[in-house]
Amino acid sequence: MALGYVRPARPEDAGEIARLQLATWRAAYRRILPRHVLDNLDEAYLARRWSAAVQEPPSGAHRVLLAVEQAEQSYLVGFAASGPADAEALAPGEPAEALADGVAAVTDLLVEPRWGRRGHGSRLLAAMVDHWREDGFTRAVAWAFDADTATRKFLTSTGWEPDGAARALDVDDMLVPQVRLHVSVPTEPAAS
Repeated sequence: MALGYVRPARPEDAGEIARLQLATWRAAYRRILPRHVLDNLDEAYLARRWSAAVQEPPSGAHRVLLAVEQAEQSYLVGFAASGPADAEALAPGEPAEALADGVAAVTDLLVEPRWGRRGHGSRLLAAMVDHWREDGFTRAVAWAFDADTATRKFLTSTGWEPDGAARALDVDDMLVPQVRLHVSVPTEPAAS
């Protein structure tokens, strides 16, 4: 297992988060999303969005966490973002009260593929769970591309399950199916 840790994102990390997002999407989603969409993603635009997410979160329960690989140097290798579930976490036609208070939503959980299978995703997920517990969340949800077997396999291996909700994102006139997974947030930290 790699030496690594998780820390909160800082404003100066926004550019590196955008770089990680692009590199990961272009590698992991190359068979899921149209190539020209991935090729035309604007790294500067993503960096501005991440800067805002880190510096001006909508609430104290919105967080961006970073996975750091430690070697002779430290490298940012992944990130996760979550907050209280909102309309973006709902399935089409699902009433707002379907995801009541106490539900966290994962908006991003990415580890750059070349740093995969070294425990970074697990550390990010464990850190998010700790924050969710502190914030009083009792359940969490996350959308995953139906064809993204790596993410779905990772989440289900940690206790997440599909909750029956599905949707399709319209990506440049191509419908890309997603499934929603959910998990109960344990009330106590896991024993070490």
